[in-house]
Amino acid sequence: MKVSEFVKYVIVPVLLAAFLAVLFRPLCMENGECDYLKLWWFMGIPFGIHRMSLWIIPKGYDIGGTMGILFINVLIGGAIGGIALVWKLMVAAVYLVRAVVSAGIWLIRKAAGKSYRIS
Repeated sequence: MKVSEFVKYVIVPVLLAAFLAVLFRPLCMENGECDYLKLWWFMGIPFGIHRMSLWIIPKGYDIGGTMGILFINVLIGGAIGGIALVWKLMVAAVYLVRAVVSAGIWLIRKAAGKSYRIS
């Protein structure tokens, strides 16, 4: 496993998720407790808005209807992004396990005096 793969698939998504959690946690506090559904939705917005293939275009509505349609677009984008975020974190966990196993095999081969090139 290359270091660039490790950074791309493990470090960046985990740091981005942690940054978004710290950023949006104050918005999700109710009576001293965190509403994790809201937090998941807020954290999913950056991951999901650009993945939406269909936007509902408000046409013929007043300002209230237009804002409602745009809010529904953001709500759907947050739900899609929440699923994408969970998927990215699962991929990060798999890559982390893969890196640990690869490093363990490398150490065992190095200790045994064999070639320690892992492909």
